Amino acid sequence: MAVSVREVAAAASVSVGTVSNVLNRPDKVAPATVARVLAAIEELGFVRNDAARQLRAGRSRSIGLVVLDVRNPFFTEVARGAEDRAAEDGMTILLGNSDENVDREHAYLDLFEEQRVHGVLISPLGDDLPRLERLRRRGTPVVLVDRESEDRSISSVSVDDVVGGSLAVRHLIETGRRRIAFVGGPTSIRQVADRLEGARRAVAEASGVTLEVVDTESLTVLQGRAAGEAIRQRPASELPDAIFAANDLLAVGVLQALIMLGSVRVPEDIALIGYDDIDFAAAAVVPLSSIRQPATLIGSTAVDLLLREADAGDGFTPEQVEFQPELVVRDSTRPPAG
Repeated sequence: MAVSVREVAAAASVSVGTVSNVLNRPDKVAPATVARVLAAIEELGFVRNDAARQLRAGRSRSIGLVVLDVRNPFFTEVARGAEDRAAEDGMTILLGNSDENVDREHAYLDLFEEQRVHGVLISPLGDDLPRLERLRRRGTPVVLVDRESEDRSISSVSVDDVVGGSLAVRHLIETGRRRIAFVGGPTSIRQVADRLEGARRAVAEASGVTLEVVDTESLTVLQGRAAGEAIRQRPASELPDAIFAANDLLAVGVLQALIMLGSVRVPEDIALIGYDDIDFAAAAVVPLSSIRQPATLIGSTAVDLLLREADAGDGFTPEQVEFQPELVVRDSTRPPAG
């Protein structure tokens, strides 16, 4: 349960009015008293409720959703699934875009907690799960989105990205490709690391196949274009014959660099496969093969888990839901003629 101002006052041996002054007019309170109240706030985990006037009866009817990159259509579909499911229970989704920046991610978590949201859905950038666990202990349900909870301490909805990475590379190998490049990064993003791990496993199972890693700073079209341009400028003897991009935005950028900015043919010279199966994949100048994730279903399932946790309270046991990815084959990985 959330800690009240009255509990803070009792712990600091001051009045409720003094706590209010520390929060709103600290210059009117003796420094020693301010320090004592702030220590009590920290010890109890008190979170200021700026929306208290509207929320006397409890938490708001809003759910916070933090995604890695709102420009990625995959996360747009996740948000749509969450929004549609939340609306069934008369709730709304507040969308936050971390933009693959941990400081922005933390700022949204702080904001949502201050606003007493009904719960938080998040596709976290790194492995700062203790912060999310503290959020739960303070009474805000949390569900990981597109990311599993390895210790099962937080509910999660994910796709088996190791399997997805393996599917992508096995497909490339089955079409006769032997020199494969993985384009993606940073690997601090768990989904990227898992897809790379799957790629490595598929290569390890095959004979005469190599895998190189081309790092990117983020998962955007521009980063894919830069990676594709760097590959295109290599001597012909050093070109890979296949590329697995960590998501479809990267794949679109790679495709632009290879065939629009250069003279490399896809798939004749280099086969290309992405991940997520966003709408742009099928509509690309060379339709892109991809690994499909059920984005809308991920969003709606995450809301289901969050509402169950909110209703159950302290007696809730975190749940893990994992979907399986699907290979979608299009022109970009067509086998070489002959």
